[in-house]
Amino acid sequence: MDIFKFGGASVKDAEGVRNLFNIINTRKDNLIIVVSAMGKMTDALEVLCNAYFHKTEEAKESLQHIIDFHRKIISDLFGSHTEEVDAAVGKLYRELQEILNSEPSLCYDYEYDRIICFGELLSTTIIAYYLEKQGRKAKFVDIRKCLITDQNYRNACINPELSAQLCRKAFTFQDTFMYITQGFIAGTTTNQTTTLGREGSDYTAALLANLLDAENVTIWKDVPGIMNADPKLYPNTEIIGKLSYKEAIELSNCGAKVIHPKTIKPLQNKGIPLYVRSFLYPESHGSVIREMDEKLKLPPIYIDKANQLLLTLSPRDFSFIAEEKLSRIFATLAKYRLRLNLMQNSAITFSFCIDHNETIFESFINELHDEYEVLYNKNVRLLTIRHYTDDIIHQLTCNKNVLVEQRSRLTARFVVTNDTPESEN
Repeated sequence: MDIFKFGGASVKDAEGVRNLFNIINTRKDNLIIVVSAMGKMTDALEVLCNAYFHKTEEAKESLQHIIDFHRKIISDLFGSHTEEVDAAVGKLYRELQEILNSEPSLCYDYEYDRIICFGELLSTTIIAYYLEKQGRKAKFVDIRKCLITDQNYRNACINPELSAQLCRKAFTFQDTFMYITQGFIAGTTTNQTTTLGREGSDYTAALLANLLDAENVTIWKDVPGIMNADPKLYPNTEIIGKLSYKEAIELSNCGAKVIHPKTIKPLQNKGIPLYVRSFLYPESHGSVIREMDEKLKLPPIYIDKANQLLLTLSPRDFSFIAEEKLSRIFATLAKYRLRLNLMQNSAITFSFCIDHNETIFESFINELHDEYEVLYNKNVRLLTIRHYTDDIIHQLTCNKNVLVEQRSRLTARFVVTNDTPESEN
Protein backbone atom coordinates (compact mmCIF):
# COMPACT_ATOMS: atom_id res chain seq x y z
CA MET A 1 0.00 0.00 0.00
CA ASP A 2 1.26 3.45 -0.99
CA ILE A 3 0.26 6.95 0.06
CA PHE A 4 0.11 9.92 -2.33
CA LYS A 5 -0.18 13.44 -0.92
CA PHE A 6 -1.30 16.33 -3.14
CA GLY A 7 -0.86 19.88 -1.83
CA GLY A 8 -2.91 22.97 -2.57
CA ALA A 9 -0.78 24.02 -5.55
CA SER A 10 -1.40 20.68 -7.27
CA VAL A 11 -5.21 21.07 -7.10
CA LYS A 12 -5.52 24.85 -7.37
CA ASP A 13 -7.85 24.64 -10.39
CA ALA A 14 -9.73 22.18 -12.59
CA GLU A 15 -6.62 21.40 -14.64
CA GLY A 16 -4.83 20.41 -11.45
CA VAL A 17 -7.62 18.02 -10.50
CA ARG A 18 -7.48 16.46 -13.97
CA ASN A 19 -3.75 16.07 -13.59
CA LEU A 20 -4.25 14.33 -10.23
CA PHE A 21 -6.57 11.90 -12.00
CA ASN A 22 -3.97 11.23 -14.69
CA ILE A 23 -1.33 10.47 -12.04
CA ILE A 24 -3.47 7.99 -10.10
CA ASN A 25 -5.33 6.55 -13.11
CA THR A 26 -2.73 3.91 -13.92
CA ARG A 27 -2.48 2.71 -10.32
CA LYS A 28 -3.52 -0.86 -9.61
CA ASP A 29 -1.99 -1.29 -6.14
CA ASN A 30 -3.65 -0.17 -2.90
CA LEU A 31 -3.47 3.60 -2.58
CA ILE A 32 -4.50 6.31 -0.11
CA ILE A 33 -4.76 9.83 -1.56
CA VAL A 34 -4.26 12.65 0.96
CA VAL A 35 -5.34 16.08 -0.29
CA SER A 36 -4.90 19.63 1.03
CA ALA A 37 -7.23 22.59 0.56
CA MET A 38 -7.29 23.87 -3.02
CA GLY A 39 -4.95 26.70 -3.97
CA LYS A 40 -4.85 29.43 -1.33
CA MET A 41 -8.09 28.43 0.37
CA THR A 42 -6.47 27.94 3.78
CA ASP A 43 -5.40 31.58 3.66
CA ALA A 44 -8.92 32.59 2.55
CA LEU A 45 -10.47 30.63 5.41
CA GLU A 46 -8.07 32.29 7.85
CA VAL A 47 -9.39 35.67 6.67
CA LEU A 48 -12.94 34.39 7.18
CA CYS A 49 -12.08 33.06 10.64
CA ASN A 50 -10.55 36.38 11.70
CA ALA A 51 -13.61 38.29 10.45
CA TYR A 52 -15.93 35.93 12.33
CA PHE A 53 -13.94 35.94 15.56
CA HIS A 54 -13.43 39.70 15.62
CA LYS A 55 -16.96 40.37 14.32
CA THR A 56 -15.95 42.50 11.34
CA GLU A 57 -17.91 43.07 8.15
CA GLU A 58 -15.47 41.10 5.97
CA ALA A 59 -17.06 37.74 6.80
CA LYS A 60 -19.79 37.83 4.15
CA GLU A 61 -17.40 38.89 1.38
CA SER A 62 -14.79 36.31 2.46
CA LEU A 63 -17.34 33.50 2.41
CA GLN A 64 -18.57 34.50 -1.04
CA HIS A 65 -14.97 34.44 -2.35
CA ILE A 66 -14.58 30.86 -1.07
CA ILE A 67 -17.88 29.78 -2.62
CA ASP A 68 -17.10 31.41 -5.98
CA PHE A 69 -13.63 29.84 -6.11
CA HIS A 70 -14.93 26.29 -5.65
CA ARG A 71 -17.97 26.93 -7.87
CA LYS A 72 -15.69 27.74 -10.82
CA ILE A 73 -13.68 24.55 -10.34
CA ILE A 74 -16.88 22.49 -10.13
CA SER A 75 -18.24 24.12 -13.28
CA ASP A 76 -14.98 23.48 -15.16
CA LEU A 77 -14.88 19.84 -14.06
CA PHE A 78 -18.54 18.82 -14.36
CA GLY A 79 -20.01 21.20 -16.91
CA SER A 80 -23.78 21.36 -16.53
CA HIS A 81 -24.01 18.05 -14.61
CA THR A 82 -23.27 19.32 -11.11
CA GLU A 83 -26.34 18.23 -9.14
CA GLU A 84 -24.69 15.56 -6.95
CA VAL A 85 -21.50 17.45 -6.19
CA ASP A 86 -23.47 20.67 -5.61
CA ALA A 87 -25.61 18.87 -3.03
CA ALA A 88 -22.56 17.52 -1.19
CA VAL A 89 -20.73 20.85 -1.28
CA GLY A 90 -23.91 22.71 -0.31
CA LYS A 91 -24.16 20.62 2.84
CA LEU A 92 -20.66 21.73 3.83
CA TYR A 93 -21.51 25.39 3.17
CA ARG A 94 -24.58 25.08 5.39
CA GLU A 95 -22.44 23.65 8.20
CA LEU A 96 -20.00 26.52 7.79
CA GLN A 97 -22.81 29.08 7.72
CA GLU A 98 -24.21 27.67 10.98
CA ILE A 99 -20.87 28.36 12.63
CA LEU A 100 -20.74 31.88 11.21
CA ASN A 101 -24.27 32.58 12.42
CA SER A 102 -23.38 31.57 15.97
CA GLU A 103 -21.61 33.60 18.63
CA PRO A 104 -17.86 32.87 18.64
CA SER A 105 -16.36 31.40 21.79
CA LEU A 106 -13.54 33.12 23.65
CA CYS A 107 -10.96 30.68 22.24
CA TYR A 108 -9.56 31.78 18.86
CA ASP A 109 -7.67 28.52 18.30
CA TYR A 110 -10.84 26.47 18.76
CA GLU A 111 -12.76 28.61 16.28
CA TYR A 112 -9.83 28.52 13.86
CA ASP A 113 -9.90 24.72 13.69
CA ARG A 114 -13.70 24.64 13.34
CA ILE A 115 -13.56 26.90 10.28
CA ILE A 116 -10.24 26.08 8.61
CA CYS A 117 -11.12 22.40 8.11
CA PHE A 118 -13.64 23.25 5.37
CA GLY A 119 -10.81 23.80 2.89
CA GLU A 120 -9.82 20.13 3.03
CA LEU A 121 -13.41 18.89 3.27
CA LEU A 122 -14.40 20.83 0.14
CA SER A 123 -11.36 19.76 -1.90
CA THR A 124 -11.69 16.05 -1.10
CA THR A 125 -15.45 16.10 -1.73
CA ILE A 126 -15.04 17.71 -5.15
CA ILE A 127 -12.16 15.44 -6.15
CA ALA A 128 -13.93 12.28 -4.95
CA TYR A 129 -16.94 13.08 -7.15
CA TYR A 130 -14.69 13.87 -10.12
CA LEU A 131 -12.79 10.58 -9.78
CA GLU A 132 -16.09 8.71 -9.67
CA LYS A 133 -17.27 10.56 -12.78
CA GLN A 134 -14.08 9.42 -14.54
CA GLY A 135 -14.63 5.80 -13.51
CA ARG A 136 -12.01 5.75 -10.75
CA LYS A 137 -14.08 5.73 -7.59
CA ALA A 138 -12.06 6.41 -4.44
CA LYS A 139 -13.75 5.68 -1.12
CA PHE A 140 -14.16 8.90 0.89
CA VAL A 141 -12.90 8.89 4.50
CA ASP A 142 -13.37 11.76 6.95
CA ILE A 143 -9.94 11.72 8.59
CA ARG A 144 -11.35 13.42 11.70
CA LYS A 145 -12.92 10.06 12.59
CA CYS A 146 -9.58 8.23 12.29
CA LEU A 147 -6.74 10.48 13.45
CA ILE A 148 -7.58 11.29 17.07
CA THR A 149 -5.76 14.05 18.94
CA ASP A 150 -5.76 15.97 22.17
CA GLN A 151 -7.48 19.38 22.37
CA ASN A 152 -4.37 21.43 21.66
CA TYR A 153 -6.11 23.34 18.87
CA ARG A 154 -4.01 24.47 15.87
CA ASN A 155 -1.12 22.17 16.86
CA ALA A 156 -2.75 19.00 18.12
CA CYS A 157 -0.89 15.87 19.24
CA ILE A 158 -1.94 12.47 17.94
CA ASN A 159 -3.12 9.60 20.15
CA PRO A 160 -1.18 6.89 18.27
CA GLU A 161 -2.81 3.81 19.81
CA LEU A 162 -6.41 4.92 19.30
CA SER A 163 -5.63 6.41 15.88
CA ALA A 164 -3.98 3.17 14.72
CA GLN A 165 -7.03 1.16 15.78
CA LEU A 166 -9.47 3.48 13.99
CA CYS A 167 -7.34 3.83 10.85
CA ARG A 168 -7.08 0.07 10.44
CA LYS A 169 -10.87 -0.17 10.63
CA ALA A 170 -11.37 2.64 8.09
CA PHE A 171 -8.68 1.69 5.54
CA THR A 172 -9.28 -2.05 5.18
CA PHE A 173 -8.94 -2.27 1.36
CA GLN A 174 -11.58 -5.00 1.41
CA ASP A 175 -14.11 -3.37 -0.92
CA THR A 176 -11.84 -0.86 -2.70
CA PHE A 177 -8.18 -0.37 -3.50
CA MET A 178 -8.29 3.44 -3.41
CA TYR A 179 -9.22 5.92 -0.66
CA ILE A 180 -9.31 9.71 -0.58
CA THR A 181 -9.01 11.68 2.65
CA GLN A 182 -7.92 15.02 4.08
CA GLY A 183 -4.54 16.24 5.20
CA PHE A 184 -3.87 18.74 8.01
CA ILE A 185 -7.07 18.11 10.00
CA ALA A 186 -7.94 15.60 12.71
CA GLY A 187 -10.50 15.15 15.50
CA THR A 188 -10.92 14.54 19.21
CA THR A 189 -12.76 11.82 21.12
CA THR A 190 -15.61 14.34 21.58
CA ASN A 191 -15.91 15.01 17.82
CA GLN A 192 -14.22 18.41 17.87
CA THR A 193 -12.07 19.34 14.87
CA THR A 194 -8.37 19.94 15.39
CA THR A 195 -5.46 20.74 13.07
CA LEU A 196 -1.87 19.51 13.06
CA GLY A 197 -0.14 22.84 12.34
CA ARG A 198 0.07 24.84 9.10
CA GLU A 199 1.26 22.80 6.11
CA GLY A 200 0.41 19.68 8.12
CA SER A 201 -0.85 17.56 5.22
CA ASP A 202 2.60 16.03 4.78
CA TYR A 203 2.44 15.00 8.43
CA THR A 204 -0.96 13.38 7.87
CA ALA A 205 0.48 11.27 5.07
CA ALA A 206 3.42 10.24 7.25
CA LEU A 207 1.16 9.34 10.18
CA LEU A 208 -1.05 7.17 7.98
CA ALA A 209 2.03 5.47 6.53
CA ASN A 210 3.31 4.70 10.02
CA LEU A 211 -0.02 3.51 11.44
CA LEU A 212 -0.88 1.38 8.40
CA ASP A 213 2.66 0.17 7.54
CA ALA A 214 2.71 1.67 4.06
CA GLU A 215 5.48 0.78 1.64
CA ASN A 216 6.22 4.40 0.78
CA VAL A 217 4.88 7.96 0.70
CA THR A 218 4.99 10.26 -2.32
CA ILE A 219 4.51 14.02 -1.97
CA TRP A 220 3.56 15.68 -5.28
CA LYS A 221 4.97 19.21 -5.54
CA ASP A 222 5.41 21.93 -8.15
CA VAL A 223 9.19 21.36 -8.12
CA PRO A 224 11.04 18.41 -9.70
CA GLY A 225 12.27 17.15 -6.33
CA ILE A 226 14.13 18.42 -3.29
CA MET A 227 16.07 21.46 -4.44
CA ASN A 228 19.11 23.09 -2.83
CA ALA A 229 17.14 26.37 -2.83
CA ASP A 230 13.72 27.72 -3.74
CA PRO A 231 13.84 28.07 -7.56
CA LYS A 232 11.32 30.91 -7.32
CA LEU A 233 13.85 32.95 -5.33
CA TYR A 234 17.23 31.78 -6.57
CA PRO A 235 18.61 30.98 -10.06
CA ASN A 236 20.72 27.92 -10.93
CA THR A 237 19.24 25.59 -8.34
CA GLU A 238 19.86 21.86 -8.49
CA ILE A 239 17.96 18.71 -7.50
CA ILE A 240 19.21 16.69 -4.55
CA GLY A 241 18.39 13.12 -5.54
CA LYS A 242 18.91 11.49 -2.13
CA LEU A 243 18.74 12.67 1.46
CA SER A 244 19.00 10.88 4.79
CA TYR A 245 16.22 11.16 7.37
CA LYS A 246 18.61 13.11 9.62
CA GLU A 247 19.46 15.68 6.95
CA ALA A 248 15.78 16.08 6.01
CA ILE A 249 14.87 16.75 9.65
CA GLU A 250 17.59 19.41 9.89
CA LEU A 251 16.37 21.11 6.70
CA SER A 252 12.70 21.04 7.66
CA ASN A 253 13.48 22.37 11.13
CA CYS A 254 15.34 25.28 9.50
CA GLY A 255 12.25 26.10 7.45
CA ALA A 256 12.61 24.19 4.18
CA LYS A 257 9.14 24.33 2.62
CA VAL A 258 9.39 21.06 0.75
CA ILE A 259 8.80 18.96 3.91
CA HIS A 260 6.73 19.69 7.03
CA PRO A 261 8.97 19.56 10.16
CA LYS A 262 7.06 16.72 11.85
CA THR A 263 6.83 14.53 8.75
CA ILE A 264 10.08 12.61 8.92
CA LYS A 265 9.95 11.00 12.38
CA PRO A 266 6.92 8.70 11.78
CA LEU A 267 8.56 7.49 8.55
CA GLN A 268 12.02 7.05 10.07
CA ASN A 269 10.56 5.00 12.92
CA LYS A 270 9.49 2.32 10.44
CA GLY A 271 12.02 2.88 7.67
CA ILE A 272 9.42 4.07 5.14
CA PRO A 273 10.94 6.00 2.21
CA LEU A 274 9.53 9.41 1.27
CA TYR A 275 9.54 10.44 -2.39
CA VAL A 276 9.21 14.05 -3.56
CA ARG A 277 8.08 14.26 -7.18
CA SER A 278 6.70 16.87 -9.56
CA PHE A 279 3.02 16.80 -10.50
CA LEU A 280 4.05 18.87 -13.54
CA TYR A 281 6.48 16.16 -14.71
CA PRO A 282 5.18 12.95 -13.12
CA GLU A 283 7.43 10.76 -15.26
CA SER A 284 10.58 12.14 -13.55
CA HIS A 285 12.03 10.28 -10.56
CA GLY A 286 12.36 13.26 -8.21
CA SER A 287 14.07 12.79 -4.84
CA VAL A 288 13.95 10.22 -2.06
CA ILE A 289 14.46 10.53 1.70
CA ARG A 290 15.43 7.27 3.40
CA GLU A 291 17.98 5.70 5.71
CA MET A 292 21.44 6.15 4.18
CA ASP A 293 24.48 4.06 5.00
CA GLU A 294 26.85 6.21 2.98
CA LYS A 295 27.73 9.80 3.84
CA LEU A 296 26.42 11.97 1.03
CA LYS A 297 28.35 14.94 -0.31
CA LEU A 298 25.75 17.66 -0.52
CA PRO A 299 25.92 21.09 -2.16
CA PRO A 300 25.22 24.26 -0.15
CA ILE A 301 21.50 24.30 0.64
CA TYR A 302 19.86 27.62 1.44
CA ILE A 303 16.50 28.31 3.01
CA ASP A 304 14.92 31.76 2.97
CA LYS A 305 12.09 32.41 5.46
CA ALA A 306 10.31 35.72 4.94
CA ASN A 307 7.82 37.56 7.19
CA GLN A 308 9.89 37.03 10.32
CA LEU A 309 9.79 38.99 13.56
CA LEU A 310 13.06 39.54 15.44
CA LEU A 311 12.76 40.47 19.11
CA THR A 312 15.35 41.36 21.73
CA LEU A 313 14.31 41.29 25.40
CA SER A 314 16.22 42.99 28.22
CA PRO A 315 15.10 42.67 31.88
CA ARG A 316 14.09 46.04 33.28
CA ASP A 317 16.07 45.34 36.49
CA PHE A 318 19.26 44.38 34.56
CA SER A 319 19.15 40.88 36.03
CA PHE A 320 20.70 37.97 34.13
CA ILE A 321 18.83 36.04 31.47
CA ALA A 322 19.07 32.73 33.34
CA GLU A 323 17.05 29.52 33.37
CA GLU A 324 14.09 30.90 35.33
CA LYS A 325 13.59 33.85 32.97
CA LEU A 326 14.07 31.66 29.89
CA SER A 327 11.42 29.23 31.12
CA ARG A 328 8.91 32.10 31.49
CA ILE A 329 9.74 33.41 28.00
CA PHE A 330 9.25 29.92 26.53
CA ALA A 331 5.96 29.59 28.41
CA THR A 332 4.74 32.85 26.85
CA LEU A 333 5.74 31.62 23.39
CA ALA A 334 3.88 28.35 24.00
CA LYS A 335 0.81 30.26 25.17
CA TYR A 336 0.62 32.08 21.83
CA ARG A 337 1.52 28.95 19.78
CA LEU A 338 4.72 30.59 18.56
CA ARG A 339 7.67 28.47 17.43
CA LEU A 340 11.24 29.66 17.84
CA ASN A 341 13.07 29.74 14.52
CA LEU A 342 16.31 31.09 16.00
CA MET A 343 17.49 32.22 19.44
CA GLN A 344 20.59 33.86 20.89
CA ASN A 345 21.32 35.24 24.34
CA SER A 346 23.90 37.27 26.21
CA ALA A 347 24.11 38.03 29.92
CA ILE A 348 21.18 40.46 29.95
CA THR A 349 19.50 40.07 26.53
CA PHE A 350 17.61 37.33 24.78
CA SER A 351 17.02 37.61 21.02
CA PHE A 352 14.80 35.33 19.02
CA CYS A 353 13.15 35.06 15.63
CA ILE A 354 9.58 33.84 15.06
CA ASP A 355 7.02 33.85 12.26
CA HIS A 356 5.20 37.18 12.37
CA ASN A 357 1.51 36.88 13.25
CA GLU A 358 -0.20 40.26 13.14
CA THR A 359 -3.35 38.88 14.78
CA ILE A 360 -1.66 38.25 18.14
CA PHE A 361 1.27 40.64 17.77
CA GLU A 362 0.01 43.46 20.01
CA SER A 363 -1.13 41.28 22.91
CA PHE A 364 2.07 39.19 22.73
CA ILE A 365 4.30 42.29 22.82
CA ASN A 366 2.27 43.83 25.65
CA GLU A 367 2.71 40.70 27.77
CA LEU A 368 6.47 40.79 27.26
CA HIS A 369 6.52 44.52 28.16
CA ASP A 370 5.41 43.66 31.71
CA GLU A 371 8.90 42.38 32.52
CA TYR A 372 11.21 43.39 29.68
CA GLU A 373 12.27 46.24 27.49
CA VAL A 374 11.37 45.01 24.01
CA LEU A 375 13.05 45.84 20.72
CA TYR A 376 11.61 44.32 17.60
CA ASN A 377 12.13 44.31 13.84
CA LYS A 378 9.24 43.42 11.58
CA ASN A 379 9.47 42.03 8.07
CA VAL A 380 12.94 40.52 8.39
CA ARG A 381 14.13 37.31 6.74
CA LEU A 382 15.85 34.29 8.23
CA LEU A 383 18.47 32.96 5.83
CA THR A 384 19.87 29.50 6.58
CA ILE A 385 22.79 28.01 4.64
CA ARG A 386 23.39 24.32 5.27
CA HIS A 387 26.80 22.93 4.14
CA TYR A 388 27.93 26.50 3.68
CA THR A 389 31.07 27.90 2.10
CA ASP A 390 32.53 31.35 2.63
CA ASP A 391 31.83 32.21 -1.00
CA ILE A 392 28.13 31.30 -0.68
CA ILE A 393 27.81 33.30 2.54
CA HIS A 394 29.33 36.35 0.88
CA GLN A 395 27.16 35.91 -2.22
CA LEU A 396 23.91 35.70 -0.25
CA THR A 397 24.57 38.35 2.42
CA CYS A 398 26.76 40.97 0.74
CA ASN A 399 23.89 43.38 0.01
CA LYS A 400 21.95 42.66 3.20
CA ASN A 401 21.79 44.34 6.58
CA VAL A 402 22.71 41.46 8.94
CA LEU A 403 21.04 41.81 12.34
CA VAL A 404 21.96 38.42 13.83
CA GLU A 405 24.55 35.86 12.73
CA GLN A 406 25.12 32.28 13.91
CA ARG A 407 27.49 29.59 12.65
CA SER A 408 28.04 25.95 13.53
CA ARG A 409 30.11 23.31 11.73
CA LEU A 410 27.51 22.67 9.03
CA THR A 411 25.00 25.51 9.29
CA ALA A 412 25.19 29.30 9.06
CA ARG A 413 22.12 31.42 9.85
CA PHE A 414 21.49 35.13 9.34
CA VAL A 415 18.59 37.41 10.23
CA VAL A 416 18.68 39.99 7.45
CA THR A 417 16.77 42.93 6.06
CA ASN A 418 17.12 44.99 2.93
CA ASP A 419 15.71 48.05 4.67
CA THR A 420 16.52 50.17 7.69
CA PRO A 421 15.37 48.21 10.77
CA GLU A 422 12.16 49.26 12.50
CA SER A 423 12.41 49.05 16.28
CA GLU A 424 10.41 50.06 19.29
CA ASN A 425 11.05 50.28 23.03
